[in-house]
Amino acid sequence: MTLPLVVGIDGSEASLEAVDWAAEEAVRHGVPLRLLHAVVRDDEAADVLGAAAARAGKTAPTVPLSSEVVHEDAAFALTGEGRNAFALVLGPRGRGGLSGMLLGSVGLAVAARADCPVIVVRGSREHRDGRFGNIVVGVEEGEGSGTAVRFALREAQVRRCRLVAVHAWSAAAGAPTPPRAPSWYALEAYRRPPAQVLDDALRDPAQRYRDASVSRRVFEGPARRALLEAASEADLLVVGAHRRKGHLGLQLGLTNHAMLHHAPCPIAVVPQI
Repeated sequence: MTLPLVVGIDGSEASLEAVDWAAEEAVRHGVPLRLLHAVVRDDEAADVLGAAAARAGKTAPTVPLSSEVVHEDAAFALTGEGRNAFALVLGPRGRGGLSGMLLGSVGLAVAARADCPVIVVRGSREHRDGRFGNIVVGVEEGEGSGTAVRFALREAQVRRCRLVAVHAWSAAAGAPTPPRAPSWYALEAYRRPPAQVLDDALRDPAQRYRDASVSRRVFEGPARRALLEAASEADLLVVGAHRRKGHLGLQLGLTNHAMLHHAPCPIAVVPQI
């Protein structure tokens, strides 16, 4: 059975923009589209689903489409759907949300609990419509980015665009540095050189997605600044999330929180498997 791409809708313009984005994504990957509207009461539920279904049908008329109204908490309902979903797609805020840049409480809760990738459709129309031809993935030290890198490479391949792999680092304070040494020298006493981190993370996944064009970017400084800068010219930003040891849910971390609230383009949070 092909897992569906699930979109959480609430009647807001932001959720309808998420439907537009998800419909195009469903076409790219050849998966069904499922619309989910979680409400306490049935007031206007039919109208909300009808508007969203019409929007999806206009964007992707050949994609199999289903919809459902559920009577439970939206974050709980979407997290449950994520157990059998290709991915979950949400708008950055719902009805009654702030008109600024912050992510709504439902989106943050789902991103922290879902078992599948969660995509928050943020940013201007040019970012949502794929006009830049770039996908950015954040790569961290260790093995925590493996699933995110594979997700990003697959997206780059189906979109026929470039993947920009970004690794941010900073040298440990007080590390000995010989005269005239390059800026990354101090880091080598503590861990691998930044370029090696990117090479190791991309080596195996890139063999599977050979048609994807990949570039590497090393940034000396905070990861938040590096990712926001790279995402300013991206169609999608992909970040990984660790699972909490001994607990349900994901360890999003400060960087992922910042991206969910402020990324200038759609952002995918991918649980590490």
